[in-house]
Amino acid sequence: MLRTILRRATATGPRSDGPWRLTAAANYSSSKDTKSTVKKAKKSNKSKGEATAAADDDAYAGADADLFDDKGRARRLQADESDPSLDVGPNGRPLFTSTPTLAQLTSMDSCSYFKFKTEELNEVLPEGLPLGMVKEFEEAMQSAVLVRQSFLDLRDNFRRVVDPPLGSARSKGSKVKKQVVLDGPVSCGKSTALAMLVHWAREEGWLVLYVPRGKDWTHGGFFYKNPQTGLWDTPVQAENILKDFLKFNESRLKQLLCQISDPIPLGEGAGVGWMKDGIDSMAMPEGSTLYDLVDTGIKHTHAAVGVVVRLRKELSLVKDIPVLIAIDQYNNWFTFSEYEEAVTVRSTRPIHAKELATVKAFRSMIHDDMMVGAFSHSTAVGKLRQDLPDVPSDARINFPRYTLDEAAAVCHYYLRQRLIRREAFSEENCKRIYYLSNGNGAEMRWLATFMREQ
Repeated sequence: MLRTILRRATATGPRSDGPWRLTAAANYSSSKDTKSTVKKAKKSNKSKGEATAAADDDAYAGADADLFDDKGRARRLQADESDPSLDVGPNGRPLFTSTPTLAQLTSMDSCSYFKFKTEELNEVLPEGLPLGMVKEFEEAMQSAVLVRQSFLDLRDNFRRVVDPPLGSARSKGSKVKKQVVLDGPVSCGKSTALAMLVHWAREEGWLVLYVPRGKDWTHGGFFYKNPQTGLWDTPVQAENILKDFLKFNESRLKQLLCQISDPIPLGEGAGVGWMKDGIDSMAMPEGSTLYDLVDTGIKHTHAAVGVVVRLRKELSLVKDIPVLIAIDQYNNWFTFSEYEEAVTVRSTRPIHAKELATVKAFRSMIHDDMMVGAFSHSTAVGKLRQDLPDVPSDARINFPRYTLDEAAAVCHYYLRQRLIRREAFSEENCKRIYYLSNGNGAEMRWLATFMREQ
């Protein structure tokens, strides 16, 4: 019961339809109040007598008063940057790894934090960051993620796909998978691991199609049934897909020629209907690049869906560089969309995600391409069956919650970032937080504030 209450508390917050990015305010001097400040305000509104109010005022006054507001905490964290003695993790280990890139991380770096630069993250992941990752950065006032062995295993799996180790002998349990589905409990780090994998792959020079919000493919915009394919076209979503793909990959796409010369089928445009004069296809000029293909779908709304479907086929034919398809909120593609089809004057039927042309083109994992999808329980899809259609039976990987060692590193990190007061910090309290949250990352971050208030 208590864990359910905690999950609901951590899940509440403002919703945003746009991509989640880090703002230029790298000092994280947020204007919103912290939970302790909100709690103080609530206490002051209650009629508990002047003695209680005076006691509360005294508790938040003094030299440590600015620990309880974001601006004061940001100032102290800025001053702490010049004191390396604070960067100490469990058992005296360094709290932050000195390894400069994700590609160079090893198991020796696990249970330590890897720092990102805000500008670099926005540049390498222009499609946006997972909401949980943004919340972690905002609460901790630091763009750093915990290096977990589960992420290193995921990265090394795809590294071995592209660069197999010498020798054919492989130990049991180390089978290389080209298609992976990250499943696991809520707030266990699936979306963060996927974003880190995309960051690593792009650093390595791969061509990555990253979809941080798969739910957007099945919600919003216009939808039309295409009589030629029997599927539903969503031109607004298709245009956004192409724009996101172009943000980081533009220079690379200009170097890759189209391999398919067939005309691109046209459909209904967003709010403008069919093309005039019965035109139902568009031919690409000879020598067109993938950039030209994507640009065509962006400029011509009638061709947007057809270009997305064609792009999926073209990506399978790219051999010059590794190609990775990374889909977050992948579970939304195995349930019903937001759209409904009129059956009678008074009834409609929900349209399944597999009936959408864009989803159908990218959902299947029955192929030889590298693809990884992450389930997101924040979208309230519900539990799916174990054997998913169009997904290999061995593709599903259960992503774990924090281990006790990882939780200890997390608590030391929150202590370093002044989410926990030093006088309240203890190894025993860290274990209590870990066992109460059962290793749930969002719940641990929320419970850490209570350790600060003790």
